[in-house]
Amino acid sequence: MVGVGKGGMAVDIGRSGKRTNVGVGVGGVGVHTGAPGEQTDVGVGRGGVGVHTIYNNIPVYVGLHPGSDPFSYVYAASADQLKDDPNVALFFLENNLHQGAEMKLHFTKDPIRKATFLPRQIADSIPFSSKKLPQIYNKFSIQSNSLEAEIMKETLSQCESKGIKGEEKYCTTSLESMIDFSTAKLGKKVKAISTEVHVKGKCSPLQKYTIKGAKKLVADEAVVCHKKNYAYAVFYCHKTVSTKVYVVSLVGAHGTKAKAVAVCHTNTAKWNPKHLAFKVLKVKPGRVPVCHFLPEDHVVWIPN
Repeated sequence: MVGVGKGGMAVDIGRSGKRTNVGVGVGGVGVHTGAPGEQTDVGVGRGGVGVHTIYNNIPVYVGLHPGSDPFSYVYAASADQLKDDPNVALFFLENNLHQGAEMKLHFTKDPIRKATFLPRQIADSIPFSSKKLPQIYNKFSIQSNSLEAEIMKETLSQCESKGIKGEEKYCTTSLESMIDFSTAKLGKKVKAISTEVHVKGKCSPLQKYTIKGAKKLVADEAVVCHKKNYAYAVFYCHKTVSTKVYVVSLVGAHGTKAKAVAVCHTNTAKWNPKHLAFKVLKVKPGRVPVCHFLPEDHVVWIPN
């Protein structure tokens, strides 16, 4: 059942005695899923995840720029990434996370890149494998020699690659599969949080931010889901241990206000020693906790 009203959209999906309810309104996204008595509640604030259920026409979503993912622990930064990557400033040391600290940040958000989830039954019917790339390109009318094709191939490659030792990873292609992975790793009672940025004007420029406060939410484990570039919503989710999650209140020099989600990794010994974070912070793997802010379209799941 799908209902659209003045306050937003509501979706009710019944499946084998279980039920998933999705509500999309002005304030963000609410998700309720599970059999009676085993309900999982998810709330993602404005600027986080948008959920749209489309049954007939599959929308095409592909990001604009290929490149190594700074949130993957296994990759090595390219020679020019320090100069070109807007995510460079998102990395910092945990001892910088205190009131009054200043950081130069650029929270980017492209409105055409809003996540669009497909219902599980449709997502599961579409091939999601590097071996099926010609079939996938054909389904979305994408030329095999195009930039879009290169980006989709890169996403599939990352989803199929092995993570670092001890990392549990999975690429979710539907809201239901994201919830299932998160609850399987963290238990039935979970909540989702994301970075929220309130901008004066049309965009949030690179600017100096001052930390007004930081609240630690969890200091053990979490499931972090990173938005990937693909023809529809795909999230690279991984369970991370030795992890601290903070919500940080920031005020920018140009008037931008943010409640940013920060993840601090206390054990980076298994990361690629050429990872972007080590180059930016000039530290070695396993020596000190490495933290990073998350963009608006990424989601962190924590025990509730």
